[in-house]
Amino acid sequence: MDKLIDLKNLKKAFTSQVVLNGITLSVNKGEIIGLIGPSGAGKSTMIKTMLGMEKADSGQALILNKEMPHRHILGEIGYMAQSDALYESLSGLENLEFYGQMKGIKKIDLNLQIHHLARVVDLEEHLDKQVRGYSGGMKRRLSLAIALLGNPELLILDEPTVGIDPSLRRKVWSELNRIRKEGRSIFITTHVMDEAELTDKVALLLHGDVIAFDTPEVLKEQYGVNTIEEVFLKAEDEEENECVH
Repeated sequence: MDKLIDLKNLKKAFTSQVVLNGITLSVNKGEIIGLIGPSGAGKSTMIKTMLGMEKADSGQALILNKEMPHRHILGEIGYMAQSDALYESLSGLENLEFYGQMKGIKKIDLNLQIHHLARVVDLEEHLDKQVRGYSGGMKRRLSLAIALLGNPELLILDEPTVGIDPSLRRKVWSELNRIRKEGRSIFITTHVMDEAELTDKVALLLHGDVIAFDTPEVLKEQYGVNTIEEVFLKAEDEEENECVH
């Protein structure tokens, strides 16, 4: 099974607004795929629809070769939503232990993983604090650590580095690259264009369509620019001009 995510002509609309207009896209083993697009472009809806949290109007979403929704598969992937699903009255450590047990991780392995991940997301000194006392950035970091628990074959991360400072972001990406080297895969949405440069391929979502999907190098060459940020701006501009005409 080389394709860990395989979307075929996925469509989703809310009343008259088309959010996904027949998306076809795949994520292979050992790849980091980035999804970029303006706010409101439907990046989170795409993730929720592919995972079966939103019902697709038509098309097919296969995750780990199983058609979604599929409860068992949701337990096998690492998913980090845009909103944090944390137990505020528990400590950071208790949240990690709870989710680790839910994933069926053995206690000795879980302790080792928690120690490692707390270091990756820089929460070692805050694990014993109640989550209700965490800042927004700390909650994001804890959510990311929870998604990484259990060494899942596939990670789906919806803007995981929002509210995280640049030095810690670098540390997180070092971990994501380590995960890729192990042959695992990551599908990540981001607003940080520097991060999009670090992916194997970037998909640009605009007006319900993936209007570009290739390696950062190919996209920069295709649009005749030097950065993914410029690709994003130029593609958006061209698309808006086409809509006007």
